[in-house]
Amino acid sequence: MDNAYYYPTPRVLGLKIPPELREGRFNAGFEHALKGGHLTEVEYFRRSFRLGYRAARLYLRELRRRRGIVEFPRRIRVRLRAVWPER
Repeated sequence: MDNAYYYPTPRVLGLKIPPELREGRFNAGFEHALKGGHLTEVEYFRRSFRLGYRAARLYLRELRRRRGIVEFPRRIRVRLRAVWPER
């Protein structure tokens, strides 16, 4: 069964992949981000994959902006622990 969604490639969108990057890895990172993946594996931190991932995230942000979808700031919990030196 084929996927119901169409995921464009960087070439279709007109993105130029720098020659020092590996195109296959760049495309894999791009597709991974379009499918909503997270950077959890070691191979995801290679430069070509990361830059493809980043390009896709920027593309998705622009796509949502064009459709009028507002992004609210993410709610993040931060726990701080202060240790005071004894005098």
